[in-house]
Amino acid sequence: MLNDPVLVNDWHVIARSPDVVEGKPLRARLLGEDLVIWRTRDRLMAWQDLCIHRGTRLSLGSIENDLLMCPYHGWTYNADGMCVQIPAHPDQVPPAKARVKAYRVTERYGWVWVSLGTPQHDIPVFAEWDDPSFRKIFCGPYAYNAGAPRAVENFLDVAHFPFVHEGYLGDRAHTEIADYDVVTTADGITASPIKVWQPDPDGTGVGREVTYTYRIYRPLNVYFVKLTSQQFSIFFVVTPIDELRCEGWMCMAMNYGHEIPEEQLRAFQDEVTAQDIPIVESQRPEFLPLDLQAELHLRSDRASIAYRKWLNELGLTFGTS
Repeated sequence: MLNDPVLVNDWHVIARSPDVVEGKPLRARLLGEDLVIWRTRDRLMAWQDLCIHRGTRLSLGSIENDLLMCPYHGWTYNADGMCVQIPAHPDQVPPAKARVKAYRVTERYGWVWVSLGTPQHDIPVFAEWDDPSFRKIFCGPYAYNAGAPRAVENFLDVAHFPFVHEGYLGDRAHTEIADYDVVTTADGITASPIKVWQPDPDGTGVGREVTYTYRIYRPLNVYFVKLTSQQFSIFFVVTPIDELRCEGWMCMAMNYGHEIPEEQLRAFQDEVTAQDIPIVESQRPEFLPLDLQAELHLRSDRASIAYRKWLNELGLTFGTS
């Protein structure tokens, strides 16, 4: 496990809730740690993916009667992580130390969240989640061969819209980014109002200026709301798999366009993210520089400047330089 206290003691998405089905273990990886996620009828578990006997992946095993069996020698574990049966010695009571390493796990917003340590903060509030007037569409996970902070900073950057997402989110005839405010508090960072011109901001085919508000809740949990005549928002969480591998999970919320097929909305986001990924993967240095002298910065970079300063103050070392 990669030891960054800030991220170890935080919550991270590792799966969609529907993907963890009863009777089938799911393999995942977080901060360099291999995990097995599995369900019983009334519990959800996240364990180190390791049988303590000979180190085999428990995610290759099977589930029966609310017990998880290792595929190698059949060592069988209950939902508390205790080994309750050793087939080679059926009459032997397994020793107390025959226990797998278990981690905190919970479900929220249709995702499975895991913490490898002791969470210092609750999972951020996704304001639109409980509002029935908003339609929710899940996108991803999107795989990046890049550090998680790089993926987050790209999400915060609107100045690239006319170039990376021309015809979608921007136009090279409208590249100016007006001044905006950035406020950093104990609860994170808010950047607003960020005004950009978009060729088709609300599906009407009419280009106009829109206003974004970005909120950075946790180092790898960010959100924006875009206001036109309606409201569109994205809650974006990035899972740090290894130092140079991450996954991005999105939930879009919109209070309009209920007639648009979900597949069409997801396909649009898939295409936009596919444009971002090679850019993010190409950035050097690969780790996000927290020393502001290492790169040049402009007024339009205020959100990312605040993000780097905040990560430095938090003491984040994972994926940074």
